[in-house]
Amino acid sequence: MERLAADLRAVVDEVSPGTPVHLLAHDWGSTQAWHAVTHGALDGRVASFTSISGPAREHVAAFYRRARRRDRLRQALASWYMLLFRAPVLPELGWRSGLIGAVMSRRAGVPRPRTADAVRGLELYRENIGGPVGAPVRTDVPVQVLAPADDPFVTPALQTQIAPYVDDLRVRTVPGGHWLPRERPDVVARCVRELAAHVDGAAETPSLRRARAVAKGVGRWVGRVVVVTGAGSGIGRAVAHAFGRRGALVVAADLNLATAQETAFETGGLAYEVDVSDGAAMAAFADRVAAEAGVPDVVVNNAGIAVSGPFADTGVEDWEAILDVNLWGVIHGCRLFGAQLREHGEGGHIVNVASAAAFTPVAGLPAYCTTKSAVLMLSECLRAELAGQGIGVTALCPAFVPTDIVSSARMVGVDESTASEQRRSANALILRRNYPLSKVAERVVRAVERDVALAPVTPEAHVALALSRLTPGLLRAAARIGQ
Repeated sequence: MERLAADLRAVVDEVSPGTPVHLLAHDWGSTQAWHAVTHGALDGRVASFTSISGPAREHVAAFYRRARRRDRLRQALASWYMLLFRAPVLPELGWRSGLIGAVMSRRAGVPRPRTADAVRGLELYRENIGGPVGAPVRTDVPVQVLAPADDPFVTPALQTQIAPYVDDLRVRTVPGGHWLPRERPDVVARCVRELAAHVDGAAETPSLRRARAVAKGVGRWVGRVVVVTGAGSGIGRAVAHAFGRRGALVVAADLNLATAQETAFETGGLAYEVDVSDGAAMAAFADRVAAEAGVPDVVVNNAGIAVSGPFADTGVEDWEAILDVNLWGVIHGCRLFGAQLREHGEGGHIVNVASAAAFTPVAGLPAYCTTKSAVLMLSECLRAELAGQGIGVTALCPAFVPTDIVSSARMVGVDESTASEQRRSANALILRRNYPLSKVAERVVRAVERDVALAPVTPEAHVALALSRLTPGLLRAAARIGQ
C-alpha cells in the first residue's frame, strides 16, 4: 500500500506541482487513495477527495468491530469474492479460462478486463487484505463518499459509517451498482464539481448541504427538500407538518399564497404561489425551487378539487376545470420535478394524491372518480419507468378525511340551495367520521420511507381496495343502489 501511495504522490506532483488536487477514486483506487490521504503520502497535496466503493482498510476493520450485526452480516456475504481472490491457483484459472470475466461482464454490464490485468490485480488482495490493521487515521481533508445503493460488493453501510474519522464529510447514496462511474458518469462528475467548487470558494449547493447533514447522522429527513402542492390546507398542510417535524425543508405551494405562507411559517419552510393547472407557471415554479432550495427529494402532488353531480349535467367547463387541476396538475408536477430528479441522479420520491374513488365507482361523482383513477394509473406507470433510477412513486388513496374539498366542490345539476345542503350533509358525515389528517400525513411519510406503490388511507379505503380486486361487481351494485 505504501508503494501505491508513493506512485500516487508522484502523479500528483507531476500533474499539479504547485496546487493541491481534487482527487476522485473508485474501488481499489479509492482504498489506495484513502491510505495516501491519511498516512502522510499526500499531506498538503489534496484539496478534496471523492471516494466510490473503496473504503480504507482501517475503516473496514473498525466497521466489523462496531457496526450493527445486520450490517456486518450483509457485508460479509457481499465480500465472498475476497476469499476466492486470495486463494492460490484457482482465481488465476478462473480469469485465464474466461469464466470470471464472462460472469462479471454479464452481471455488471461492463467489458471484460484484460486477462493480464485481472491476474496481476489478484496481488492487490493477497498483499493488502488480511493481517493486522491499525486504528483509523483521522483526516481534515474534505471528503465526499458516493455510495452506490445497489453495490453487490461494498455495501453503503461500510462506505458511509466513517464520520468519526473525517472532520469535513459528505455522504450521498446514489442509485446504481458497483461500476457507478460507468453507469452514471454525469452524476459522478456533477458531485465532484460541486465539492471542488465549494472547496475552492464557491457557495455550498443545497445537495452538498444535504450530504453534510446525512454524514452527521442527524436523521433521515434533516436537510431534505420536500415539495407539497395544495399545502395551504387539508392533507397538504398536514403532510408539510409531518415532514417539517422531521427536519425537512418544506416547500409549501398553494393557489392561495397567504395559506401557503402560514404553512411555511409553521414548518420553517418556504412559500410559493402557483396554479398547478398552468403548465408555464408550474415550469417557473420548478425552476425556482431548484435554484432556491435545490432539487427536491420528495414531491407531493396534492392539490385537487371536486365536481359532484350526474354525468349528464357535468358540462365541458366542469370537465376542463377538474381535469386541469386533478390530472394536469399531477402531470405537470411529475413531468417537471421528475425530470429534475432523473437529471440529478440521486433518487427521490413522488407522491400523487389520488383517492379511494380511484377504484370505487360512485354515481354522482363521474368526473372526480375519472381523474383520480387516471392519477392512480399514471402513478403505477411512472413507478415502473423510474424504478431503475432510484425514484419511487406512490399513489395515496384516502377515503373520507376532513379537508376543504367538499366545501369548495362544484355541484352540478342542482340549484344553489340544494348544493349548499349537499355540502353541509357531506361535511357532517366527514366530521362524524373524524379521521385525523395527522394520520394521513404519517401514512404519507411511511409510504415514502418504505417505497410503497399504493397507499390506501382509512379502513373504508382498504375495504374498497380489497373489494375492487376480489368482487368488483359488488362495488358496481353498491354504486347503483346508492345513487
